[in-house]
Amino acid sequence: MISNLIAIIIIIIAAPTLILITFLPALIELKKPKDGGPRRITVGISEVGHDLPIVNMEEEQKFDSSLVQTMAKVISFLPSLEI
Repeated sequence: MISNLIAIIIIIIAAPTLILITFLPALIELKKPKDGGPRRITVGISEVGHDLPIVNMEEEQKFDSSLVQTMAKVISFLPSLEI
């Protein structure tokens, strides 16, 4: 009976202590952040015109149909690996 009481007391003390130790660096960083956050760098950047054409990257990629079929077979087999 006493050993169970000691174990329960240890768990009651140890669990919050472990959680506090785990999250203490994050809490300190939220309270006093070392980094001020993202900055906008405006020096040396010229304005980009909105008249630039958008390139279709998919047209540049050429896949062999046998490679695509092999990849499709592998991907279709993956869900059956779950236990």
